[in-house]
Amino acid sequence: MLIRKYNKKSDEHRVMKIIRDEEGWDYSEPSLVEKYKKALENSITYVACDKEELCGYSRSMDDSGMYVYILDLLVKPKYRGNDIGRQLMEHIYVDYPNREIYVLSDVDDYYKKIGYKKEGSIFEVKNVK
Repeated sequence: MLIRKYNKKSDEHRVMKIIRDEEGWDYSEPSLVEKYKKALENSITYVACDKEELCGYSRSMDDSGMYVYILDLLVKPKYRGNDIGRQLMEHIYVDYPNREIYVLSDVDDYYKKIGYKKEGSIFEVKNVK
């Protein structure tokens, strides 16, 4: 399994296919596709590859040198259970060795299962105007 930085030219269509194939991921909605492609390019994005097949990816944001926040993590169903998600997340330490890394999650049970400790919560701020 090779984990490497995202390359727009070779990876964009393959990442978007994984997203389209995954139920519940709205990034493939027509109104979000172009925005998300730009987000992939402007984020800390890694892909996991098994030979020529892209098996999964992670997308994170750098908080101005303070922390790194993992925003998206997705592994193709046939590759799940092989520790690829953990490898994608922990690979961030290769490029950001002295940072604290946090996951923004809506699937807490997965992260608890692999031994990560829950820290805080996330809330959606609504515009009341």
